[in-house]
Amino acid sequence: MTDAASAAVSDGEASANEAVIRAWYELWLRKDKDWGPFDAALADDFTFSSPVDDRISKAAFKKNCWETQIGFTKGFDLELVAVKNDAALVKYLCHTTNGKSFRNVEFLRVRNQRIETIECYFGGKLTYPSAVSSRNG
Repeated sequence: MTDAASAAVSDGEASANEAVIRAWYELWLRKDKDWGPFDAALADDFTFSSPVDDRISKAAFKKNCWETQIGFTKGFDLELVAVKNDAALVKYLCHTTNGKSFRNVEFLRVRNQRIETIECYFGGKLTYPSAVSSRNG
């Protein structure tokens, strides 16, 4: 395979993976708040890490993160989506249901059109949608 052909395959894979990642953030905008589409978007062996979570499972993510935050999440402005092969770095501005906002950075990996892992980087519990929503000012 030539270098040009390799680059085209990588570009195509990166483009497909970027679509998966963008679709993930779009799921948070659903009005029905159904877990099914989220479950389908995540690999069976999905893990989530953050300053307070160390590679928790999909089930733990659902219970500890999704169930507690979905009601406070209104949407995202994706400020940076940088994809290379199966990895992506995303910087976003998250909007809460009461008009407040905060920024986080996430590192994601995609495998077989499903999200394999998310590593969320933030400055503490004050950058959870529920914490931002309940903050005065």
